[in-house]
Amino acid sequence: MTSLPLVKASDDWMSFELNKQEILKEILKSGKDPVYFINSYARIAHPLEGLIPFKLYPFQEELLRDFNDHRFNVILKARQLGISTTTAAYVAWMMMFHRNKNILVIATKFQTAGNLVKKVKHIIKNLPPWMQIANITIDNRASFVLSNGSEIKASSTSGDAGRSEALSLLVIDEAAHVEGLDELWTGLYPTLSTGGRCIALSTPNGVGNWFHQTYVDSEIDQNDFYPTTLKWDVHPDRGLEWFEKETKNMSRRQVAQELECNFNMSGETLIHPDDLNWLETMVKEPMYRTGFDRNFWIWEKAIEGNNYLLSADVARGDGKDSSTLQVLKLETMEVIAEYQGKPTPDVFADMLNSIGKEYNNGMIVVENNSVGFAVLTKLRELGYNNIYFSIKSTHEYVEQIQGEHMSNAIAGFSTTSKTRPLIIAKMEEFIRNKLITLYSSRTLNEFKTFIWNNGRPEAMRSYNDDLTIALAIGCWVRDTAFEAGKMEQQYREAFVNSMFVASTKINNQIKGQEGFENNKNADLENERRNAIQTANQFGWLYKG
Repeated sequence: MTSLPLVKASDDWMSFELNKQEILKEILKSGKDPVYFINSYARIAHPLEGLIPFKLYPFQEELLRDFNDHRFNVILKARQLGISTTTAAYVAWMMMFHRNKNILVIATKFQTAGNLVKKVKHIIKNLPPWMQIANITIDNRASFVLSNGSEIKASSTSGDAGRSEALSLLVIDEAAHVEGLDELWTGLYPTLSTGGRCIALSTPNGVGNWFHQTYVDSEIDQNDFYPTTLKWDVHPDRGLEWFEKETKNMSRRQVAQELECNFNMSGETLIHPDDLNWLETMVKEPMYRTGFDRNFWIWEKAIEGNNYLLSADVARGDGKDSSTLQVLKLETMEVIAEYQGKPTPDVFADMLNSIGKEYNNGMIVVENNSVGFAVLTKLRELGYNNIYFSIKSTHEYVEQIQGEHMSNAIAGFSTTSKTRPLIIAKMEEFIRNKLITLYSSRTLNEFKTFIWNNGRPEAMRSYNDDLTIALAIGCWVRDTAFEAGKMEQQYREAFVNSMFVASTKINNQIKGQEGFENNKNADLENERRNAIQTANQFGWLYKG
């Protein structure tokens, strides 16, 4: 018998006298159970201590069993839990004890994927010699092949990654951060059709991306993925003291992303995550779902005496974008009705006309893009008399009766590269200062996928922002046109009040003298006549 090393994660390296039968028993036991194999024989590189046994924590052992029990796994994880290393150890076990396994690793960067492949190689090379039942025959920087036919390689996230080969296992590291993964998955999924498996792991990166959607759908059994959430506190060595120390210099968004596994608070959304959480508390079902397509949601009917603003974003009706409408009650800044659908511009104009009249002939502001002009033209043909007009280039509001006769005025609101940031900033300001009340789950869902992309606020790929833009326009008009009009009205009233006509008669009689009369009542009558004369003379200054 020869002296051969046997390693267990729970103990220091120890030497045992093993005969061939015992070696065979260890190989068979390791081949059946990846947890036993890793705990007993896997060694990893520690940045300070060098090569050390890989001691699995209970949550890591549970994860390995999930890899074995479920074909598709999606893992929402916190940072620094060793999940990538655990996955690499599982891959090493699969390659060592199974023939002809074809494994592909993709990540945010080619180098990141290559690092996981490097970990797999390192674990295999540092097994006891007698446990290396398959040797590395082809060894490249980001790929290698074993003598049993199993191979692994790292790949970039290009559109043709892995398309031409059948995969036994696909590993997607930091899946939430891989751009264009929706399209990539469309090409990769068929390569798994012969029984291949998938492990997708990541910290959260906002909502709306492939990883978020896959994870959410897995929780309600809408796909074949098995979900696992691993927050910072699954690690047995981490308590509140560790958390407080670790988060001392981190922003709320970073804490949500790196440690708390919070989708909503982790992304670079335009609306701050705290504000999104606040908005979510207001969401409720509409009182009515009406309209020809039942997409007009109503939370409150029109109330006599209230003022309303109807803000619309128009689409053609045959594409992925929708025509949308937000109905705001100006007294409280509540969005009390909302529409999202795909009617033709002609039908949409009829809808706006009908809804506008229902809501006390409220002002209608329509984004005047190409199809928006068609809607505005139809509204004017229908005789709607409260349409938003503004001066070209300055966007200064003018009343419809004036705008229709001004060559430099235009109906509707022009969303341009200059005005778009302004209206979005105004909407964010209203939300941040909690000046708006929003009940709609549809609009809130758009907010969750409305992000900063290279400094420009826009909807994530494959998502829409039609309701968001309609609301942003409404907030802008509410804070400019109506406030400006209110100030102008106050100015004119002050101007008129400052005018008077002096027509008081002087009484030079002495009390007791013949012809003397008390002029107190006469003075009051003069004041009344003054007021009537002033109103008749300057009444044209007032708005009707």
